[in-house]
Amino acid sequence: MTRPDRATGAVLGSAVGDALGAPFEFGPPGMFRSRFPDGTGELCGGGGWDPGEATDDTQMAVLVGESLLDRDGLDLPDVFDRFRRWAAADPKDIGLLTERVLLGGEPWDRAAALDLHVEGRGAGNGCLMRASTSAVRFAARGRTATMEAERRLAALTHGDRAAWEGTALLHELVRVALLGGEPQAAIPEALAEVAPGHRERWATVLAPGWCPEDATEFNGAVWPCLDSAAWALRTTTGFEDALAAAVDLGGDTDTVAAVTGMLAGAVHGAAAIPDRWTAPLRVPLPGFGDRVLRAADLRTLALALAAAP
Repeated sequence: MTRPDRATGAVLGSAVGDALGAPFEFGPPGMFRSRFPDGTGELCGGGGWDPGEATDDTQMAVLVGESLLDRDGLDLPDVFDRFRRWAAADPKDIGLLTERVLLGGEPWDRAAALDLHVEGRGAGNGCLMRASTSAVRFAARGRTATMEAERRLAALTHGDRAAWEGTALLHELVRVALLGGEPQAAIPEALAEVAPGHRERWATVLAPGWCPEDATEFNGAVWPCLDSAAWALRTTTGFEDALAAAVDLGGDTDTVAAVTGMLAGAVHGAAAIPDRWTAPLRVPLPGFGDRVLRAADLRTLALALAAAP
């Protein structure tokens, strides 16, 4: 399997997971298996989502990826401006924290920190959900560079360093998978790059024996979201099974499945993603005209990011 195939799998897999999980968001565990007892889930729509429609998770990932290509690298003010333009267009779904930061009128380099100061919390999973495109773009730079790039991207909207470190860990796990490695085996070395004050907690929740029942927060928080995705990948043998396990956890199903799809797509490659999931996929981009991306557009985006120097 080639690295471009894995890169396409990461970007497309995250989008598919997002659209698969969206109709089940905030529901109880077991709803996916109840809806599809034979295990062959569909992008069924519901909960305000059309079949195959991707949410803010994928929309923001596309904005990051297009900025990285258009600006030939990481231009944080440009990414923030794209996010703000998108948020101002009243997207169908946007996280409360992200909305406050983007529409609060503060500059790009202060908005998240000020929100954390006022609200006292900034460790949501909204920075994990959009990481597929940046993970692909920076993978060739090595562990330290890819983790640092994601910290800086996460800090645009999330003021809590726990969110930065969690998203940096996700970047590294995807990077290892893109190179054909085993993400779980890469965790100890990745943890060595985590800020000391956050290392112990991430080591605990990313341990091989962790399971979703051990979570101490709702999976809309950064810790159980990444942990649940790692668990879904670790305890299954294929792309479809991993996403079914993720969605069946309930709660913030679109984001947990988007992160799971990112990892599983990088591990199993684009060929493992079934056509019945890619064919109806559509990614609207509020604030950017009438643009709607399809699976072919995401493949093109992923390949361009993977090829960028």
